[in-house]
Amino acid sequence: MEEKRIGVYICWCGTNIALMVDVEAVAKEISKLPDVVVATDYKYMCSDPGQNLIIKDIKENNLNRIVVAACSPRMHELTFRKALQKAGINPYYFEMSNIREQDSWVHVDRKEATKKAKSLVAAAVNRVRLHEALDSRSVDVNPATLVIGGGISGLTAAFEIADAGKKVFLVERTARTGGHTADIDLTFPYMNSASQMLDPIIDRVMKNPHIEVFLNSGIKEVFGYIGNFEAIVYSKDSKETAIKFGNIIMATGLKAFDPSGMTNYGYGKLPNVITSSEFEKMLKSGKIITREGEEPQHVAIIHCVGSRNKNQHEYCSRICCMTALKYANQVRSELPKANIFELYADMRAFAKGCEEFYTISSRRNIKFLMFDQENDLPKIAKAGKDDKCDMLIEINEKLSGRTFDVPADLVILMTAMEAHENVKDMAHAVGISICGNQFFIEKHPKLDPVATTTNGVYIVGGCQAPKDIPDSVVQAKAAAARILATIAKGSVQMEVITAHVNEEICCGCQTCLNVCPYTAISYDAEKKISVVNEILCKGCGTCGASCPTGAIRCRHFTDEQILSQIEGLMQMSLMLEKEEV
Repeated sequence: MEEKRIGVYICWCGTNIALMVDVEAVAKEISKLPDVVVATDYKYMCSDPGQNLIIKDIKENNLNRIVVAACSPRMHELTFRKALQKAGINPYYFEMSNIREQDSWVHVDRKEATKKAKSLVAAAVNRVRLHEALDSRSVDVNPATLVIGGGISGLTAAFEIADAGKKVFLVERTARTGGHTADIDLTFPYMNSASQMLDPIIDRVMKNPHIEVFLNSGIKEVFGYIGNFEAIVYSKDSKETAIKFGNIIMATGLKAFDPSGMTNYGYGKLPNVITSSEFEKMLKSGKIITREGEEPQHVAIIHCVGSRNKNQHEYCSRICCMTALKYANQVRSELPKANIFELYADMRAFAKGCEEFYTISSRRNIKFLMFDQENDLPKIAKAGKDDKCDMLIEINEKLSGRTFDVPADLVILMTAMEAHENVKDMAHAVGISICGNQFFIEKHPKLDPVATTTNGVYIVGGCQAPKDIPDSVVQAKAAAARILATIAKGSVQMEVITAHVNEEICCGCQTCLNVCPYTAISYDAEKKISVVNEILCKGCGTCGASCPTGAIRCRHFTDEQILSQIEGLMQMSLMLEKEEV
């Protein structure tokens, strides 16, 4: 049996760890454990000098197992695995102990935090003894890409990839491309023409020989894995087309909330209460008029209709506040004498140029009235004959504490943006997840915001969360760049921490088939056993946890490895307790 020679490195993370954990004391305690050849601390292990220290020690001390106690593995596990590769040992002979998020950041007692760090690192040392070498695998990448959705983000992603000479299949469910941007008159905060921006992009896509556009179409089925996907595209005339591609970009967008259920606003009953989408159409027609064909003398714009409210959607739809200011400015330009009221919950001017836009708008004789979005929404009612307006809006103004009846001839409801009804079907088709608000979930909200947990599937634009045009375009370009980089490599590394079946133990109950979120397991009727497609498997361990016979095990997360980790944790904790007695 191979002699285990373990190196342990305790990171200060500047003062993030060292301020609350006595890193020198941890290293000293861990040095006493069996098989530990090197135990030391360093200010920044993730830095080049920190990695070089590991590489140097591996070569000089013939180390064959490494433990780094630092931050979350999600931050730097890959960094340290690459360091092991440079030193000539298998990258899976590495274990990372999280003593920052799971220790120093959540404790205020330095002595107790140090004790906990010793136990966590001891657990990692115990586990790494049982680590096995895993060999990397790769698959070739089909250079074509499927883009689902023809809005601004889908169009941008398509021409970015096609301009590099790569094939793109663009599938749009409606009869035209452009999405919501095609319905907009002007864009905030600079009041530029949306069509002048969008039309050249559409033209580039439609004329690009590398882009095949499917209008009035959808995706019936998707098979395969990164680099080697297949799908069936169906059209409304029942035509089906089989396509092959290496990556997928989900750019399916979102839709406007229907405010009919919010009876306090009277939408659908009061003819001059309209949604923001309906007002955009009015602006594009060139006239701001009521249903009776008259110019309104009083225009009210109500924010957060369906957003930031526990009865509808609790999230902010992001674009509504600035769009509302855009409308106020457009009304002021078209109807200089009109009274304009902005009824808002909070004014969120988050993007570049938007705070300045808010300041300019406030100087154009627009009246701002604040309401309590959670507990006291405005109420719209038909005005009396003597009121000289069509409607009255009762609002308990939050800043002044007074109640006002705001006159209105036209009310514009700034409706929330929400996910499409078929989002679950779309997510299931490509093997990705959705959040509680029904938007697609990214792999990591900060470190990997366009990728998903399914390799080769990216999300851009409004389908990930409500966002404005610039953010949608940035995401599209980011996803396109990631895909082009993958195509340029020609192949992609596959996950090696996967499940595998012990055929002698498997009873063929098929429990694992029902719980696998990646449809990576099939049933071999001839052998009467389950079979894991290791290319589709992500190593989540769900099948292993549910298997009644223990026939399925996950590489790098075996029962023995996990139990040894727990044993190491408990042994150190008990030893430290005895020392205090």
